[in-house]
Amino acid sequence: MRTVLTGGTGVIGRAAVVSLRRAGHDVAVVTRSPRADRVAAALDVPALRGDVLDRASLRAAFDGADVVVNLAGRTPVGHSALTPGPWRRQDVLRTQGVANVVHAARAAGVRRLVQEGVSYLYADQGDEWIDERSPLEITTTTEPAAVGESHVQDFGSCSRTGVVLRFGGIVGDDQQTRYWLRAAEAGRRIGLGHPSDWAHVVHTDDLGDAVLAALHAPTGVYNVGAEPVQRHELVQGYADAMGVESTSFMGPVGRWWIGPRYEPLARSLRVCSDHFASQTGWQPHRPKFDAGWLDAALRRCPSASH
Repeated sequence: MRTVLTGGTGVIGRAAVVSLRRAGHDVAVVTRSPRADRVAAALDVPALRGDVLDRASLRAAFDGADVVVNLAGRTPVGHSALTPGPWRRQDVLRTQGVANVVHAARAAGVRRLVQEGVSYLYADQGDEWIDERSPLEITTTTEPAAVGESHVQDFGSCSRTGVVLRFGGIVGDDQQTRYWLRAAEAGRRIGLGHPSDWAHVVHTDDLGDAVLAALHAPTGVYNVGAEPVQRHELVQGYADAMGVESTSFMGPVGRWWIGPRYEPLARSLRVCSDHFASQTGWQPHRPKFDAGWLDAALRRCPSASH
C-alpha cells in the first residue's frame, strides 16, 4: 500500500518507516523543514513538502495514498514536559492538526487513517485492569488528545477505516529516556504518582511494528504497550542503570509546582493490550520492563560514570 506519514521523522515515525518498508509498502513522509528532509533522506524515503496546520499542503501530499499515518506531535522532553507552556503546540497539533489531516485525507480519497493516541486518557483505576471499554477522565490537559481521537472516529465509515493507537509511555532509545537516566544519576526526583501504582509503557523497538499492524486493524481504538509495570520498579530500573542507590518520587511541593499537567501522567494505568493483539496478531518484542530496556539509551547518554 502507498502509505504517507506525518511526523514520520520523529521517534515513532522513524520506527514506522523502517517496519513499513521492510513489509514492502511504498512509504513517503510529509516534511516542513530542511532538517526533516535530511532525516527522510537518511531513511531513504521521499519527502513531501507539507504542514499539518496547512490543509492545502496536506491535500497535495496525500494524493494517491491508500493509508495516512498521523504521528505529528511535539512532546516536550524533560521536566518541561510537566509544565503547561511547552505543551501548547502539541495541543494545537492534537486538535487543529488532526482535524486538518482528517479533512485532507477524506478529500484525497484515502481509505485508512492511523492516528497516534495516548493511554493516559483513561481514568485512574488503581490495581484494576484497563481495556478499551474502561472509563476515560477528560480534563483540560487531556482534552486535546480526546478531541483528536474524535476526529479520527468521525473519519471511519462503511468505506473508510479510522484507527487510534493509544500508546503507553515510550521507553528505550529516545530523548526522554536519556533525560530520566541523567536525572536519576543526578539524584533528582523522577517518580510520578504512588510507588505501588501502575505505568503503561512501550519500548521503542515495538513502535514500528505496531503501526504496521494497524494497517490491518478494523476501525477502533486500541491500547498498545507491554505488560504494565509498577512505578517503583520503573524508577528503580533507572537508578540501577545509572549505578545509583535509589531515586525518589515527587513530593507535594513538586506536584503543586507542576500543576494540572501532573495528574494524568501520574494515574495508575494497568492497561491491557490484548485487544490489539487479537485483532492484528501484534505482539511486543519487549513484553515486560527490565534493565535491558535502557541499554540503547545508556550507550547514547552522556554521563560521568558511563
